[in-house]
Amino acid sequence: MASVTIHKAKTNLSKLIARAEAGEEVVITRGRDPVVRLVPVSTGKRRLGFGMLKGKVADLPDEFFFAPLPEEELRLWEGEDEVPLR
Repeated sequence: MASVTIHKAKTNLSKLIARAEAGEEVVITRGRDPVVRLVPVSTGKRRLGFGMLKGKVADLPDEFFFAPLPEEELRLWEGEDEVPLR
């Protein structure tokens, strides 16, 4: 974390901006008291595009989706083994 006085910040503003853009935290102080943190402005949310998750999501076999449910789970979905609420 870089800490600079207001006077030094005024004379080296472009260098401090470059350091903040590179990810360094820059704090501007008045005397010894920190008053401002210099951070880059975010450009907004990244928009997801078609195919951006390719290779990041595991490939699931078709059987995962199309295999029949086990009998116990099927009964639960159909409400046959419901536990009465108190």
